[in-house]
Amino acid sequence: MKKLLQICLLLLVPLGAFASAGIELEDADIDLTDHQSLENGAHLYVQYCLGCHSTKYIRYLNLADDFNIDQQEILKKVAPEGAGIYDKMLTAMNGHDAKKWFGTTPPDLSLIARSRGEDWLVSYLKGFYQDTSKQRGVNNTVFPDVAMPNPLWQLQGVQKAIIKTIDGREVITGLVITEPGTMTAKQFDKAVNDIVAFLVYAGEPAQVQRRSMGKYVLLFILMFGVIAYLLKKEYWKDVH
Repeated sequence: MKKLLQICLLLLVPLGAFASAGIELEDADIDLTDHQSLENGAHLYVQYCLGCHSTKYIRYLNLADDFNIDQQEILKKVAPEGAGIYDKMLTAMNGHDAKKWFGTTPPDLSLIARSRGEDWLVSYLKGFYQDTSKQRGVNNTVFPDVAMPNPLWQLQGVQKAIIKTIDGREVITGLVITEPGTMTAKQFDKAVNDIVAFLVYAGEPAQVQRRSMGKYVLLFILMFGVIAYLLKKEYWKDVH
């Protein structure tokens, strides 16, 4: 019983608790009503992530409809060359080759935002740093010993970890750019937020409509409750 309780308590620990000591998860700046941000996030995702990771529940047609963007524009600005508007967002990488190169098959990211959370994703994409002891030369502050390389290194540049000794053990307290990328820090922050916004959208494309509809449902329940209460008083007024 005690062991079962320990397991349950472990499952309740937030994902952020597994970040390197001294580094907190960054706050994501997500606006699912910003269609330009979502389009840019989808574009960056196709460029830098789709090579390994699919989002198999999303078609390019969904992007055009949900972002209120012309289908031809989606094909031109977002979809890879040769893709059709009805195609799903699937990687072209062979699963056998992926396992051979990375040691495991890269997961589909359709629901990654729902399982990990948007703050974790932002921190993860910004948390790669140089680590020559690893096979691919990089590590990550929120996902230690990650198997994949930094997909956005060209945009971000190369980071080095600031390591300090706290309570007798070495911990990462920050990251510093040692080789600049093609984007400034502000531009990279926006790029990462846009990618994460797209992944949040991919996890539940109808969530904006759901949240908008929710207030009307609550209003209906409130009104129905008032009517039911008044009817109850009317029916029972002569009962003593």
